[in-house]
Amino acid sequence: MRESAHHLHVRPEIIEALQQGLPIVALESTVIAHGLPFPQNMETALSLEEVVRQEGGVPATIGIIGGTLRVGLSSEEIERLATASGVRKVSRRDLPLVVAHKEDGATTVAATMWIAHQAGIQAFATGGIGGVHRGQPFDVSADLPELAQTPVAVVCSGAKAILDLPLTLEWLETHGVTVLGYGTDRFPAFYSRGSGLPVDARVDTPQEVAVIFRAQRTLGLPAGLLVGVPVPAWAELPADVMETAIAEALAAAEARSIRGKDLTPFLLAEVSQRTGGASLRANLALLENNARVAAKISRMVA
Repeated sequence: MRESAHHLHVRPEIIEALQQGLPIVALESTVIAHGLPFPQNMETALSLEEVVRQEGGVPATIGIIGGTLRVGLSSEEIERLATASGVRKVSRRDLPLVVAHKEDGATTVAATMWIAHQAGIQAFATGGIGGVHRGQPFDVSADLPELAQTPVAVVCSGAKAILDLPLTLEWLETHGVTVLGYGTDRFPAFYSRGSGLPVDARVDTPQEVAVIFRAQRTLGLPAGLLVGVPVPAWAELPADVMETAIAEALAAAEARSIRGKDLTPFLLAEVSQRTGGASLRANLALLENNARVAAKISRMVA
């Protein structure tokens, strides 16, 4: 753990796991404060932690409480983020603001990666990363540059389907981020198992991921490793259904002039409404599956 991280508080269970070389999986907190309604948000957060434990790992849900970066939230702290109003959505740029103002914050992929790396955690499970927005090629999520500069293995179901997936993959290629397909040759499209876009390499076991991650570290490359895991087949939504819902959601966002950090949560909520909640069920299924896969990978890299 980096002692220079003055505002970092690591839960004793995780300190012990780090000292003993046990597998640890970082989990984000944006899904708690901004992704789901109460009590589903809290139930999901605790369920993801339990999935990691079932696979022999130690969960480290990351969030910010009163300006302190916390690696490993207690159930009380998870409930605080799940129920409080005005919890800041925190990416890398927001970290100094939330610390200086002693605020509560829910960490995005980018902020969770950075904090996990400060604590010495190598594996992180999330739903989907941010990317390049459709029709707005200069609107690039902070998740992408974080992947290019922070050496953490990120397990996800690709980028959110509301994004421009070809441009997102082009950005990752240009900036040296290796993209793996876990049990697939194609980049997952979040709600759908495949986007039709190729990954850099297919892997079928946690051991294969670990070998590539160690090679990356041995070479001294700064980037993280992106591991794309398809949504479970039973929860997949047909691509044509999703494209229709996404197109309608994008039109609604344009009509209301919704942009920037408010765009993704708006689109996700719109898509959920237009699919009768099927997209939400898929989201929950892939979150649990990704946590399970990340725990298995963590066992190999610990």
